[in-house]
Amino acid sequence: MNIQLERKNTAYHFEAINESGQIVNMDANPSIGGENKGARPMELLIMGLGGCSAIDILLILKKQKIEPTGLSISIDADREKDAVPSLFTNIHIKYTFRGNVDSTKAEKAIQLSLDKYCSVAKTLEKTATITSSFVVEN
Repeated sequence: MNIQLERKNTAYHFEAINESGQIVNMDANPSIGGENKGARPMELLIMGLGGCSAIDILLILKKQKIEPTGLSISIDADREKDAVPSLFTNIHIKYTFRGNVDSTKAEKAIQLSLDKYCSVAKTLEKTATITSSFVVEN
């Protein structure tokens, strides 16, 4: 994996580009001079957790011939207060499935993703407790 970062201004706005040319903007918190021109790096890490887990779950369900009509994820993450570095301590992921999705299979897919397949979750679990919940909306 190769990622290139380029500073875009005299503050903290960076553009990150992956090997296939996808661009992600990053910036610092305005309290230290950021300008809200992109997501903060720690936010990107949590976004990565959601994306990694979502892909795993959809792949697992697809193998079982289950195709949700929608999937939304909400993540609440807490970090250490007044610490440097300020690591994540607690992360809760709420999945909302739409469509004809069997609750037992959805729960199992979530569990497999977080406990076995999602590399981001396995990285974060070293410092944070990761919990989850889900609902199925028909």
